[in-house]
Amino acid sequence: MNRVFFLSILLTASLGPAVLAADPPAAPGIPVTVGKVMRRDMPTYLEGLGTVQAYNSVLIRPQVDGQLIRLAVKEGQEVHIGELLFEIDPRSFQAALDQAVAKKAQDLAQLANAKLDLQRYTNLADRNYVAHQQLDATHALVDQLQAAVAGDQAAIDSAKVTLGYTMIRSPIEGRVGIRAIDIGNIVHASDATGLVTLTQLQPIHLLFSLPEDQLQSVLQAGAQQGLAVTALSRDGQKHLDDGSLDLVDNQVDQTTGMVKLRATLPNKSHSLWPGQFVNARLTLEKLSGVLTVPEDAVQRGQDKRFVFVVKDDSTVEMRPLEIGPVSEGFAVVRSGLKEGEMVVVSGQYRLQAGSHVEIRTAKAAQP
Repeated sequence: MNRVFFLSILLTASLGPAVLAADPPAAPGIPVTVGKVMRRDMPTYLEGLGTVQAYNSVLIRPQVDGQLIRLAVKEGQEVHIGELLFEIDPRSFQAALDQAVAKKAQDLAQLANAKLDLQRYTNLADRNYVAHQQLDATHALVDQLQAAVAGDQAAIDSAKVTLGYTMIRSPIEGRVGIRAIDIGNIVHASDATGLVTLTQLQPIHLLFSLPEDQLQSVLQAGAQQGLAVTALSRDGQKHLDDGSLDLVDNQVDQTTGMVKLRATLPNKSHSLWPGQFVNARLTLEKLSGVLTVPEDAVQRGQDKRFVFVVKDDSTVEMRPLEIGPVSEGFAVVRSGLKEGEMVVVSGQYRLQAGSHVEIRTAKAAQP
């Protein structure tokens, strides 16, 4: 029994210092996602909700009364300037033109006879064979018939214009909408509904609004160069078209504090449609080779902004910084960081200065 007790004391004494010398296991690092401070070309832009508007929109109405006898285009068809759309029965208007032409011919015949009489009376009056009163009356008749012929020509021109109204042609390049009347109906120039609406889709307008405190930035940038405008889908994920800003409204809406702007886009792929709601992105300038940091890395303190910088020993340091414009998920760094440094992008809520971190994944450097 004493031997066993002695051996157990001896074993404890031999193992004790080794056990005491062993370090306790290190605490695991806090998992975080990091991103790199990099230089890149980055545009700065403003965004607003926009409405697509047709470049031109025309409600086609008849200019004369009559029966609609022909529909020359289909609904939804693309038409060109001068292309025939509708035809109204022209027979009564053709008859009015023929009547005006006949009236002119009649007055021309009378004028020719009056001119011959004037020539004869002039020769006789020189020899006192005819009264001067007769000569004056014949001269007045010639003038009267000349005026009548001029009036007849005006009536012919008017009848031709009226006859031309029976052929309704497209005044713009555009797309035919849903027609409001069928062939065979009687149409009137006073009809308010019209026949069909044409809309021009190429190019197309985009109307959007920005807060009034951004107006000066737009005006200053626009005075130096033309400003590009991009149309995006409502969720901001799909690129629809690119164009340019062509108008800033001349007043601010006092009820909303917003100012309206208009851009023109080519819309070659017909991605934009009148009445459609889209996001408008107005590019103010393009910054070249600026130092940037992922926007998610920037934290807001009580009186400053800061990031957690990952050091070589996998601990973090709180670093105050000054940032500039924010665009496409990145912020321009004006001071506080150096190119190539790693910053924490997610997981900051568990961190404090000196915390040990474990990098799980890296945020993509490109937007």
